[in-house]
Amino acid sequence: MLDTAQFKDRLLGRKHELHRLLHRIEGDLEATPNPDAEERATERENDEVLEEIGNTGLGELAAIDAALDRIEAGTFGICAKCGNPISPARLAAVPHAALCEECIHG
Repeated sequence: MLDTAQFKDRLLGRKHELHRLLHRIEGDLEATPNPDAEERATERENDEVLEEIGNTGLGELAAIDAALDRIEAGTFGICAKCGNPISPARLAAVPHAALCEECIHG
């Protein structure tokens, strides 16, 4: 039997980290642009990287929320595609995993 309380704590901790990261990214993206043209070009490149990190973070947040919903529904650790258990090793590595390894690679 899975210790869902432990996974819930890990997921909530990661969710908190992501919220902090996304808040910092938002602040950086809203910063006043540098008046120097070359510096602005560099800042725009950096903004693109920050936006991609932010988008990735938003995707992870959605996966975490879905995993927390599965904990509440009692379906955490069960593959959403085939219904088989997700291996403890996979959940230890990716606690918000919704699919077992076979369904990801198959």
